[in-house]
Amino acid sequence: MISRLVLALSFLLSAPAAPPEIEWQGGCPVAVPSGTRCGFLVVPERRDKPEKTIKVGFARFSSPSIRRKPDPVVFTAGGPGAGTLQLIGTLRQMFPDRDVIALEQRGSRFSRPSLGCPEEVTRIIEHLIPPSGSGEPPAETCLPRLREEGVDLRGYTTEEIAADVVDLRQALGYPQWNLFGVSYSTRSMLRAAALDPEGTRALVLDSFLPEGVAWYDDAERNILDVMAALGVRERFERLAARFDAEPLAVDAPDPLTGGRLVLTLSGGDLMTILGEAIRDAQVAAALPALIDALEHGRHEVLQPILDRAAPALASYDWGLYHAVQCQDEVPFNEFAAEPRLFTALEDRRTCKEWKLPSSKPAAATTEAPVLVVSGTLDPTTPSRTARPAAERLPGARFVEFPGVGHAVFLATRCGQRTIAAFVADPAAPAAAPCPAPYERVEAGQVHLTAAPYRLMSEPWLAAPLALFALIAVLQLVAGGGHGWALTAFAGLSGLAFAGLTLQIVYGQLEENEVVLALGVPAAVWPVTWLAILSVLLSALSLRFRRRWPQITSAVVGAGFLIWWFIWAM
Repeated sequence: MISRLVLALSFLLSAPAAPPEIEWQGGCPVAVPSGTRCGFLVVPERRDKPEKTIKVGFARFSSPSIRRKPDPVVFTAGGPGAGTLQLIGTLRQMFPDRDVIALEQRGSRFSRPSLGCPEEVTRIIEHLIPPSGSGEPPAETCLPRLREEGVDLRGYTTEEIAADVVDLRQALGYPQWNLFGVSYSTRSMLRAAALDPEGTRALVLDSFLPEGVAWYDDAERNILDVMAALGVRERFERLAARFDAEPLAVDAPDPLTGGRLVLTLSGGDLMTILGEAIRDAQVAAALPALIDALEHGRHEVLQPILDRAAPALASYDWGLYHAVQCQDEVPFNEFAAEPRLFTALEDRRTCKEWKLPSSKPAAATTEAPVLVVSGTLDPTTPSRTARPAAERLPGARFVEFPGVGHAVFLATRCGQRTIAAFVADPAAPAAAPCPAPYERVEAGQVHLTAAPYRLMSEPWLAAPLALFALIAVLQLVAGGGHGWALTAFAGLSGLAFAGLTLQIVYGQLEENEVVLALGVPAAVWPVTWLAILSVLLSALSLRFRRRWPQITSAVVGAGFLIWWFIWAM
């Protein structure tokens, strides 16, 4: 009898568990390519207490290629707390002959429950608003609300997120697939590969954040290292000291209401904002010109960065972010010195209030082929820590991309091709090195003006330039048709100015559009003489013919020059 009971128990313990349930949806919450279906993976909120389940969002694009490979690519964005579904179009282009799955993190806005936390955005904004002297207590965190909603934050850890990846493969029925993580999700994807060796064909780790790295303790150093690589560290530190002595008041959008706010930036705040901004390789390339502008008191160059940074605050699911950080990251940092970055200050304060248990798992490894890609200008997950971690993985290859910041696959097409080639054949030799995607922009290469940035949102402000070009066309036609040499040459000069200016601006737009948020390329200045020549010739033509076309041309030209020098330049 006992022997039969033992056999029965052993059978039950060894029997494979039923695959997790999938709930397919009728549509997707974001725009997705044709051939994409969205759904939820139903999994336990805590696998040690499987009674309560949650839903993890995902999207699957089914490749229509006749050469479709049997092993898809599954991708999760970073953060923690960043969205994933909106990237499935980029992934489809990278891997056209494979199915592509974009898997959200549990607790994201496209999962259920969603651990959104606007309260945290309010707390960050409060840090940047001048003290009112009212003595009001800081805004509450979202912890009480999440608990009232029945959320058990102990279920939102890297270990559980990695287990979701494994469960999704089993639920979709793929024998093997390729894992792709970026930034924070490199941790969860590496852990998933360790949990599921038979199901992992290959692994891509973009901007690798290895276990054992004290991210908060290293954060300030990582930003300053990038500034040193760009040759502006000493100048930035002097600038930051100036901001510490006299904080700068700036105007910024309110990410929650859409209104406007007045913020005050200390040196540490400036470092935080620029540290986030230079994750973008285009911003990093333009940093020397930006620092020079700030040194000369041209603080308006911060406006484009602030306008982009504010909405980004609201795009994160901060409840999920802090659940992971407070359990898997913050407890393993020393915080020997008071952090200068307001993000680190806020994370430490929130984690003290939340009092979640530490749950950082042991370092994971895998025998599968691994590609680790890193940017030389990454202020978040630098090569300094990614390379040695990659060398500890048995089947890893490390590739560094010059001039690239964070998230290589979003910064350079060459990086996308490198990743796609590895997934196609992990054993193939490495491709030729990629060039830097953007050239560094020094102070003398850009004329500082807010006009191009304003024109991006208010194109009607370019009406004087359009009218000047139209008059130049009429001058050229009328002057050529009637033999009015001065009028014809005035029109030709005006058209040459407009054409060359647009060519320079659009060339910069293709090369590095961020520069246009600072001003216009300095090459526009020599071209301006053509506009001056056009107006002078129009004025001279009045000596011979004082008809309304000549008068109109001269008046429009003079008005244009006033607009050009006073507003545009």
